[in-house]
Amino acid sequence: MDRGQNTGGLMSSAGLVRYFDAEDSNAILINPKTVIATGVMLGVLIQLLTFVA
Repeated sequence: MDRGQNTGGLMSSAGLVRYFDAEDSNAILINPKTVIATGVMLGVLIQLLTFVA
């Protein structure tokens, strides 16, 4: 393989890995269980409203 030849690989995705690894200190942190519970409750509420109407 020639020295000047770029094969892509990990170097091309290194910036994305650094971007997604960084955590913002100002971000809102929500527990994943809270998100699931809210979704389930919203689904039950919609089913009840559909049944009543």
